[in-house]
Formats: sequence, C-alpha cells, structure tokens
Amino acid sequence: MRRSRAWVAAVAVLALAGCTDAVAPAPSTSASTAASFAAGAEGAGDPYFPTYGNGGYDVGDYDLRLRYDPARGELNGTATITATATQDLSRFNLDLAFLVARKVTVDGRAATSRSDGNELVITPAAGLASGAAFTVVIDYGGKPQALNNKTLGVGGWLTTRDGAFAIGQPESASTWFPVNDHPSDKATFSLAMTVPGGVEAISNGVPGARSTAAGWTTWTWRESNPLAGYLAFVVIGQYRVRVGTHAGRPMIIAIPESLPATGNAARALDRTGEIADYLATRFGPYPFAAYGGVVLDDDRVGYALETQSRPVYGNTFFRGSANATVVAHELAHQWYGDSVSLRRWQDIWLNEGFATYAEWLWDEHQGERTVQESFDRAYANFDWSIPTGDPGVDHLFSEAVYVRGAMTVQALRHTIGDDAFFALLKSWPAEHRDGNASTEDFIAAAEKASGKDLGDFFEAWLFGDRKPTY
Repeated sequence: MRRSRAWVAAVAVLALAGCTDAVAPAPSTSASTAASFAAGAEGAGDPYFPTYGNGGYDVGDYDLRLRYDPARGELNGTATITATATQDLSRFNLDLAFLVARKVTVDGRAATSRSDGNELVITPAAGLASGAAFTVVIDYGGKPQALNNKTLGVGGWLTTRDGAFAIGQPESASTWFPVNDHPSDKATFSLAMTVPGGVEAISNGVPGARSTAAGWTTWTWRESNPLAGYLAFVVIGQYRVRVGTHAGRPMIIAIPESLPATGNAARALDRTGEIADYLATRFGPYPFAAYGGVVLDDDRVGYALETQSRPVYGNTFFRGSANATVVAHELAHQWYGDSVSLRRWQDIWLNEGFATYAEWLWDEHQGERTVQESFDRAYANFDWSIPTGDPGVDHLFSEAVYVRGAMTVQALRHTIGDDAFFALLKSWPAEHRDGNASTEDFIAAAEKASGKDLGDFFEAWLFGDRKPTY
C-alpha cells in the first residue's frame, strides 16, 4: 500500500478473543475420540490483531457467485469454500461483517450458524477430523457496509453513485464475503459478479467468460495463485476497461469514465507492463498470470493498494502528473507482499520497505535521483524512535515502516555487497512464492546469501531507537 501525503491512518489494538476450549462435538465418523473435538480459535493469533482470521482450518479456495443491485445497495449470492481441518473441529468461524448467512451446508449436510459480531460461527452436522478436506456452501446477502474504526479508518465495501468498491488494509474482505481474514491463510479465488447491463465489475486475476441475460451482465474472474483476504477486491461502476496482453498474459486497465481517457491516470497505468518488466530484472519473474490496474475517482481513497495482480489506485496520486512511481510501488508488492505475504502484521516492513525501495530503484532507472541520493535525503533528518521491525499498531503505516524499511534495505546492500544483495532480491520471492514469511525468515535468508552474521545489523536498523551508523 502507498498512501498519499494528505491521507493519514492509524490502527487500534484489538482485544484478544481466542476460543480453544473443548466443546461437545457433533457426531463424527472419524476415528478421533469425542473428547478431542474442539472449536476452532476465534482469531489467527496475530499479536497486533488477535481477532483477525480464525483457527482450526486452512482454506484452499473461495468461489463466489454474487449479484449486486446498485439501486438497492444489495449484495446476494453464494460462497463455496474448500478447506482442510488442522485440528479435530466441532465448530469453526469465518469472518463476515454486516451480511446475513441464510443457509449453510458442510459437505452437503445442513449446518447450524449464528452471527457473533463480525464472526459467522458454523457448527457442522458432524465433527471434522484433523486433516479432513471439507466444503462449506454459504447462501448469504444483505446491504454491505464499510468497516469504520475511528483510528483504523474506513475500509471494505463502499457504495458510489454508479456502483461500489471493496478494498482496504489490513481487513476488507469480510464486508463482502465469508473469509478467513488473515494473510497467514491464503487461498485461490474466483468471482462471478452479476451487475446491471452497462455496468463494469473488475476483480483479481484472469478474466473469464462474460454473459448477459435479462438486462444483467455477469463478469467472471479467476486468481489461481493463493491470495490473502485483504488482497481480494471488486470495483463496480462506469469504467473504460481496456483488455490487452503483455508478455503473453492478460493486461486489464480500468479508468473511471469521470476521468479523461488519456489523462494522467491513464498514462501512468499504461506504463504497467514496462515497469513490471524492469522490476522483474531485480526481483525475478513476475509471479502472477495477469497484469493491470484500476483507478478510483473517489476522495475517500487517498491511497493505492496492491490488490493481487491488479493494483487499485486512488486518483489523488495522478492529479498533478502521470505518477509512475506509485505504480512501481504497487507492482513491487506483487513480489513483496502478495506472492510472499506476511505471517504476522508486525512484519509489514517486508512489504512496504521493499516497495518503497522499488520506488528508489525506479527513479534511478528513469535517470532521476540515485538510490543513494534517496537514502541520503531520508537518513539526514529521520525520527528513529519507532522500530521498523515491530512498529506497533498505531504506526503500522508510518514512515518508520516505509522509509526506514527502505533505508534498511539500502544499508543491507552496502553491508553484504551488490552481488549477494541482488541475488537475495530474487531468491527471496522465488523461495517463498505463494507463501508466507517473517522478519526472522528474511534475516536468515540474508545471512545465508552473504555468509555473514547480521544480527547486530538488523538489531540496529530494524529494532533500535537511535540513528544507526552508516
């Protein structure tokens, strides 16, 4: 994510709400004893956001068949979720905010469900044995809303004059589909979104067949690489959608009809392929099956977000120029943040530090300031009081994460040398492709690549509260 300078957000610490006590299970056909069955945790256990996500299972795929009526503001449809139990489950939760589950089945059998705040609590007809694959089908709907926390900001489903969109970090998906909403549980994703004829619906991945019947059009999308919940998006409205190819893969650019067809936003996004190709020389092969970008002409969105395969940009970035630097930032996330995702939110510098560093690389590539000049400008007058490697919830999107993170990357380059450094920039996303990783994993990778003990280096640059020696 890249935020415009006019947009400031902070996040609030949420209360721990785990649920791991054993409960009486429904009858099970597994060999597990009844006493072993328990409810899945009500959170993924993230130290920053304990209630985000859920425990007890691992999602493999989301398949959404939805219909949105902009005139009524209603979203209805079916989510089919395939998953695997990671414990003997008597019940489990999915994250679902504001919408109502009308009918739930697990493996074709009716299940009971209830809403508990933003949690959908599901009890299957029979307990699910650890290691068992299962399928949940949820018929649900209602009038989706945004998540509006006074310190976290607004994210999730937002209605517009001609449609709606759903984006946001660190959570948004739960406002429009049932989800295990934590980056540690990634899954493939399909969307069939039916909207009134003449209205566009853009999402992640490769576009599929489009059909129109009785005045309604169904747009289909498929992301075959696992994604974190907050990286799923949908944008509905009046858009100029340009479909092409780049490097043999679909390239979809969507610009609102409210903006000029050849204006700054369009000219910036037209460089998507060029920028992605340059970043591939630094980070290795592009990790997804599609390219593109979507612009939102909405003052509520003062940021850009690295939604997988197709970033979404607030038009605020393009009001003064065809800003290609923000495009470089969000495309860098396709490697650092999307393909290789966080294991816990405190490690967000692995996303934002490297994406900011990609801005510096791109500026140098364009003949503007060098990477070292960008570093020197940041290093000269910086507040080092916030640790990059553990910034706290209130500073999750602060300069300590973005700029100090990028300075850490450049300092690492000088410490281990260009050969080891640029090899590491490629080996890291290659070795962790479609997975999750932590700061500790990166430190180990950097030490392996360089053959050096880097404990003191990372302690100073990521966790110290005073200016590191450079």
